[in-house]
Amino acid sequence: MRKDIMVLLPKAESAEVEYLAGIVHDMDGADRKSFLRIYKGRRLDPILVLGLSIGAPLAGISGIHRFMMGQIGMGILYLLTGGLCMIGNIIDAINYKSMAWEHNRKIADEIYGSLHGGGGVVF
Repeated sequence: MRKDIMVLLPKAESAEVEYLAGIVHDMDGADRKSFLRIYKGRRLDPILVLGLSIGAPLAGISGIHRFMMGQIGMGILYLLTGGLCMIGNIIDAINYKSMAWEHNRKIADEIYGSLHGGGGVVF
């Protein structure tokens, strides 16, 4: 099971692999593959979050990474304030892994809930 996850998501960190293994452990092969394919398509790479939190403000557009994570209000705030005068962007650049992991965990729970006709996973 973990091998399937690591083959499909080679850049995933161990905490993410363990969390996903916990979700898919009771799924049959078809559901597991479907879950992992959907998750791979919706997952945010932490390096992308880092790049957008640093690179986009240098191009004059702050908050793109917040929009990508579904945080529309924070994205608008960052866009209008220049990333809260760049301080917010610096903090986000420091916390990029935890921000991406939080987003990816929510995505995994949503996918699990949609495949099993209910709410998300509680661990």
